[in-house]
Amino acid sequence: MKITVINGTEKHGVTYRLKEMFLSEFQDKADITEYYLPKDCPNFCMGCTSCMFKGENTCKDADKISVIEKSLLEADLLVMTSPAYVFHATGAMKAFLDHFAYRWMPHRPAPEMFTKRAVVLTQCLGAGAKSAAKDIKHSLSWWGIPKIGVFTGALMSDIVWDKLSKRKQAELTRKIEKLSRKFARMDYTKPARTKFIIKIKFSFCCFMQKSLHKADPKYLDGKYWAQQGWLDGVRPWK
Repeated sequence: MKITVINGTEKHGVTYRLKEMFLSEFQDKADITEYYLPKDCPNFCMGCTSCMFKGENTCKDADKISVIEKSLLEADLLVMTSPAYVFHATGAMKAFLDHFAYRWMPHRPAPEMFTKRAVVLTQCLGAGAKSAAKDIKHSLSWWGIPKIGVFTGALMSDIVWDKLSKRKQAELTRKIEKLSRKFARMDYTKPARTKFIIKIKFSFCCFMQKSLHKADPKYLDGKYWAQQGWLDGVRPWK
């Protein structure tokens, strides 16, 4: 089994500790590869749209992105972590997700994503963890991932683990360990079941790509969909 972890910060704080708790169930079962932002994806997406119209290999950051993407596609489980910064995921995580715009369903989604599982881990002092998790989950859903678990931790009293009350530490530990056991028990030899909402999104995008491909057979996205066989009824979850 392979797990790829994208850490939304290089800081080893509460989010890091929660991530380590989650991974503890997998330490003897999985090959775990971790990336830390912004170190492993240091540049912002410039919005040049080169990945959209000329191909992902033309991105100015392709040397970094291609390495991470390979790891994402090979993994059985993706783990995305981020503390909440002003009610959202970290800027580094947003920059990372922006680089994968070409993998959104309306463009060139990877077939592997439609049977994959993912977990989003967030926490915040007070409110904000849920909206930060939503930032990440939204992108993963549009990548096509059908099974996404979410952990949101509200710290309330402090942002340093050792300063949290024993009761709060126990509460967070219990919650993260429950999620960890749930995903550890899954049979990763079988693909995740594709949800109806994913199929609806895919069908809408397929209709759009058929029209675009008919109007311009050289258009990169439409050509990609045709090569996958998706315009002729093939589906990535079959």
